[in-house]
Amino acid sequence: MFKRLLTLCVVLALLVVGTTVQGAEKKVVVKFFNGKVETVEWMNDLIRKFNAEHPNIQVEQEYQKDASNVIKVKFASGDIPDIVTVWDQGFADQGKYLDLSNETQWWSRIQPSIRELCTDLRSGKQYRVATNMTMAGIFYNKKIFSDLGLKEATTWEQFVNNLKTIKEKRPGVVPMFVGGKDSWMLGHLIEFMAHGVIKQKYGTTGSRNAFLNNDAEKLAFDAPGGVMEIFAARILELKREGLFNSDFLTATYDNQLEAFATGKAAVISQGMWALAGILEKNPSMASNIGFSPYPPIMDGTKPVVLSAEDSAYLIPAEAKHKEEAKLFLDYLFRPENLKAYSEFLKSPCAFTDVSANWGPLKDEVAKALKNGVNIGFTTEAPAGFSGDDAGRMVQELYMGTYKTPADFAKAYKAAWDRAWNASRR
Repeated sequence: MFKRLLTLCVVLALLVVGTTVQGAEKKVVVKFFNGKVETVEWMNDLIRKFNAEHPNIQVEQEYQKDASNVIKVKFASGDIPDIVTVWDQGFADQGKYLDLSNETQWWSRIQPSIRELCTDLRSGKQYRVATNMTMAGIFYNKKIFSDLGLKEATTWEQFVNNLKTIKEKRPGVVPMFVGGKDSWMLGHLIEFMAHGVIKQKYGTTGSRNAFLNNDAEKLAFDAPGGVMEIFAARILELKREGLFNSDFLTATYDNQLEAFATGKAAVISQGMWALAGILEKNPSMASNIGFSPYPPIMDGTKPVVLSAEDSAYLIPAEAKHKEEAKLFLDYLFRPENLKAYSEFLKSPCAFTDVSANWGPLKDEVAKALKNGVNIGFTTEAPAGFSGDDAGRMVQELYMGTYKTPADFAKAYKAAWDRAWNASRR
């Protein structure tokens, strides 16, 4: 009798295990590939809530620091995520993103200007949906500036003089701190300061078309005395004058935020995405952060400030679970979730039905947007030449790989052209 009961228990146990396995097999795993470091923990919390509400779907987040290059490997190997945050013009040209133009339940809620920025110039379609707007420029310590009688720079000469004064009067403070180990930040310097000259000269549509079509006459990357040569010369000038942190090449993004939050750095180049990290490290900095446009690197040009789409999400055309991916995005785009996200990220929301108290820099941002030419990201850069790739060239410039700024300009154009030509094959 005992043996029969034991056998029956074993059989029942196996049936239960088998049922569990079958249930597990039915669960859809949605792969979310994220390259935005600031949002990883917040997204993990949201994913846990979503998964709890949807027992048949399991969203799994993968963060990669060098996302723009890792995604190339994934696409090439067939390891296709279901949701990505990485936009690449070359991938759009190759049809690797799902057309989201007809997702009216989202677009009807989004500001038209953001939809325009999310529109692919070649196809006229929307492959990415941005939840937020962001701004980037110069963050500065208002108390240090006030104590030293400094004003926001509107010329390159004023910018350098401000940094020199800080170096002289505040020897324990880094005039301008750069986390050069994280190459994407150096890529941003090119996007905002160097490409900013092109963007203000030809306007939003004109410059986007110039980047997209590799219009050599308008871009003029290797022109003597042109934008890339001048940019390289400006970086080397700040290095020569000792106005950067001594660990320029090894300091990280987190090191930069820490230095600024604790008053050990007077100036950094950053965007609204960094605000939450700064205030987490030192909440009392909320009233001490100034925000201004990037100074013009070339005579005769104006200061610029990034005003663009942020936190964009895409679904690859070959994703296995497109409908489940859309379901997760529906969840993310709920007004209460976007409000929380906006207030966490300290960045204004792009959805018109969301009202969020997104941060202490509202007035500073409004002032900067009036005082500088508003520019966007260089989203039309060719596949194979990401912001990280451009940033690595700035690392090489700093290390002395290029003998002159002109050599850097020529190398930059050659790298851009190689990538652009490869993307056209």
